[in-house]
Amino acid sequence: MTKQSVRLEQPVMEGRINSPQASALPTIKPGAGTRSRGMSSMRWVLQNSVWLWLVGLVIIFGSLNGFFFSIANLQNVMIQATVLGLLALAVSLPLLIAEIDLSIASNMGFSSVVGAMLVSTGHWPWWLGMLAGVGVGTLVGFFNGVCITSLRMVSLIETLAMMIILQGALLAITHGSTITDLPDGYYWIGQTTVFGWPLMPVTFVLALIGMMVFLRLTVPGRSVYAVGGNPLAAASAGVRVRRIKILAFTASGFLSSIAGYLLASWQMAITSNQGSGFLLYAIAAPIIGGVSVFGGRGHVLGILGGVLLLTVIHVGLSIVNVPSFYVDMIGGFAIFIAVAIDAMRVQLSSTR
Repeated sequence: MTKQSVRLEQPVMEGRINSPQASALPTIKPGAGTRSRGMSSMRWVLQNSVWLWLVGLVIIFGSLNGFFFSIANLQNVMIQATVLGLLALAVSLPLLIAEIDLSIASNMGFSSVVGAMLVSTGHWPWWLGMLAGVGVGTLVGFFNGVCITSLRMVSLIETLAMMIILQGALLAITHGSTITDLPDGYYWIGQTTVFGWPLMPVTFVLALIGMMVFLRLTVPGRSVYAVGGNPLAAASAGVRVRRIKILAFTASGFLSSIAGYLLASWQMAITSNQGSGFLLYAIAAPIIGGVSVFGGRGHVLGILGGVLLLTVIHVGLSIVNVPSFYVDMIGGFAIFIAVAIDAMRVQLSSTR
């Protein structure tokens, strides 16, 4: 019997492949496809949780009080979302580079009072005083960036110190009083309507578009993600990490000062504690919307969703006559849930 016939007579094990090429093929475990689909579904839910919450709360508040769906309430939501939205964009830039800026709300109040004092007591034109206030807020953000990058100060502590300084400066400038004697031009953007709709929310829409273009289509914007994801790798790739961090904090100060002017224009006054209640919600909004506290991840539409969600919570609770002292507690729960969801996102992304 030849060798060929011997090979033909060798038994073949059913379902077993003996070739070296076949042994290298991956083994498909039972249920692996189901688990993969489950993980994908969980990632989708976590990535879009803000919009699911928003739709659910709109339905709940609307069913409890029909006024929630009125045009007047929609305009109210748009106006309140404008100031919070600009602050959320301001805080999202440091978050994207794995830093944080706690001075945004204080910077908002301080920059607006500087511009208002130049107009009211210095008799500057209202537009020049407004620009001066925005310039001061931008310089505060630049100073924060320089301290954090050049002096290697921890952003949490440095911006906390700046927050306290600006709060004290605001109180010292106003002497605990409210500034109201400003020209009508200063209030123009906060009080003007076009066909019955407020003009102020247009600034938030323009800021969203500008931020989206910056992060997606410009080299510095893409470098923000690189620095937040891995600063050492970004530096090895030629990204100027220090310059990008200073840019992020400077832009944060600029957006904060714009929010301060809009708030003063809408309220037609500047108080001694201007902007004191915005900080935690401004931090919570981008985190709820998917901006990671660990840096390197987040998008503008998610920030918009977080802003709308927190605004709807505030407005909706007021409409259904929930006592105001419960609102802060609910806001704290929202921040806690946001951080928990972000941690789950990070854990799921690491299992890919």
